[in-house]
Amino acid sequence: MEAKAILRNVPTSPRKMRLVADMVRGQKVSRALAILQYQPQSAAPVLRKVLLSAVANWQQMNEDLKIEEAELYVKTIFVDGGAMLKRLRPAPQGRAHRVRKRSNHITIVVDNASQELEEA
Repeated sequence: MEAKAILRNVPTSPRKMRLVADMVRGQKVSRALAILQYQPQSAAPVLRKVLLSAVANWQQMNEDLKIEEAELYVKTIFVDGGAMLKRLRPAPQGRAHRVRKRSNHITIVVDNASQELEEA
C-alpha cells in the first residue's frame, strides 16, 4: 500500500530541489533520511520533512504493520514548478530587468518493498 505526501509553494527553484531529490529516488526510507540529514543544500531539510510526512501517512493507513518490518522505499519523487513571483530590478540607463523568484511543488510516494514482491 503506497502513501503520498505533497508540499506546495516551496520558495526554492525547482532545479535546485531536483538535484537533491535525485539522490533519494528509489532508496530505502532509512537510507534516504540519512542522506538528507547530512546534505549541505538548503533543500535537504525540506525534502526530509516531506519524506517523514509520507511515512506518517503510510503508518496511518497501515496501523497493523510496523514500520521497521515494512521495508519502505521511495517509490516516486518529483518536483514540479510552482508559482513565480515577478519583480523588477533597476538596470543601467533607466531600464529595468525582470527577476523571477521561482517556487516548486514536491510530491513523494513511499511503498512497501515486501508487498511488491508478494504481488509479482
